Amino acid sequence: MSSLNKAMIIGRLGRDPEVRYTQSNTAVATLSVATSERYKDKQGEWKENTEWHRVVAWGRLAEICQEYLKKGSQVYIEGPIQTRQWEDKEGQTRYTTEIKALTMTMLDSKGSSEGGENVPSQPDSSQPVSSNVDLSEDFDDMDDDLDDDLPF
Repeated sequence: MSSLNKAMIIGRLGRDPEVRYTQSNTAVATLSVATSERYKDKQGEWKENTEWHRVVAWGRLAEICQEYLKKGSQVYIEGPIQTRQWEDKEGQTRYTTEIKALTMTMLDSKGSSEGGENVPSQPDSSQPVSSNVDLSEDFDDMDDDLDDDLPF
């Protein structure tokens, strides 16, 4: 039996990327990306539904996100959906579902930003930036543990 786990979203960052480093000095960026859907309801009025997605980028891709993305940036993200489980300080089991970014493409025009600042060294935003880093050891370095015994 074959399977596919791949998310593709285009949205805007709700805040600046948050970057931290594992004990093995691998960068980990957390992004909050909003996607919106506009539709007309039964009365013919426009409605908008916004979904927020937690995205995690690793290694060089995380560093690129930190350097070039900011609140309001429009991005294309591609990668698998993963659910992690950990125990909080009170001993409660917690879960987080996120998209592990393997590819990120900046969709804003070159040099444009909300604050009017230009980024002259910005890479060609029409080319996707990918990360193919082996992350198996880095998850162990983080506070949150992966659970390999998911019931599906």
